[in-house]
Amino acid sequence: MFDRRFFIGAGLAAASLPAAVQAFELEEKFKPTQVRVSAEYQPGQLLVLPRAHFLYFVTAPRQAIRYGVGVGKAGLQFTGTATIDVKKKWPTWRPTDEMIERDPRAYGRFKDNDYVQPGGPQNPLGARALYLFQNGRDTYFRIHGTNAPRSIGQSVSNGCIRMLNEHVKDLYERVPIGTVVTVI
Repeated sequence: MFDRRFFIGAGLAAASLPAAVQAFELEEKFKPTQVRVSAEYQPGQLLVLPRAHFLYFVTAPRQAIRYGVGVGKAGLQFTGTATIDVKKKWPTWRPTDEMIERDPRAYGRFKDNDYVQPGGPQNPLGARALYLFQNGRDTYFRIHGTNAPRSIGQSVSNGCIRMLNEHVKDLYERVPIGTVVTVI
């Protein structure tokens, strides 16, 4: 038999769990959804609307799959057109020098060394990464998974476009190298 003390104790125990362990429910609007898009976007193209926190994969004329994303903080976002020139499963990660300088508390363990965080569940790039290039040069911006699912629908990253791991795995399988990405 469950009594009031059981429910209070269970609630307090759940509240004390780390955020990553607590249940997470993605808002309905950020779940993958079939939508209509402008005819100007071609099948196979990716379109990102950072202010709305959506990424669109155009699947057919005027049709797309819309995914919810997390995007860069004000002043750190990528805008323009790029191509996906590299794709990686469980990518390694190292913050840029600018990130280390901007937030030494968060990235101090990377200062004055060559440490690269291996791929895996604790890696901020998550399960997959799509590397954005312009004119053959790495922009250092990525579309990638995340180990912080609550960041979907938020403007909190250092500029990259974050997706839930299950969503970026799906997108990874759909888009080939050379895919055009437009961030408005």
